[in-house]
Amino acid sequence: MTSKGQGVNENNRVKKEEQIKNIKLCRNYMGGKNSLKKVRESLLMSKAELARDANVSPITISRIEQGMPCRMETKRKILLALGLNLSEKEKIFKE
Repeated sequence: MTSKGQGVNENNRVKKEEQIKNIKLCRNYMGGKNSLKKVRESLLMSKAELARDANVSPITISRIEQGMPCRMETKRKILLALGLNLSEKEKIFKE
């Protein structure tokens, strides 16, 4: 491998490390923004089942459980899929 190729690989490695660091920081900062995972598991519901009932992707459920933001419409779908009223949103989303 040439030194140029090594430089490109090193840049990619550094970028990936920075992305992982940012994701970890984001998770730590936003981890307490919702209790979706706790409630979902208390209902013995899988991510796939909740995603199917809410008509969203399982990846969306995972991201929300990690504390990432989502659209108001997605929150509404999740609340209804969990059998909650919209007025009970504070049970899941603490924003």
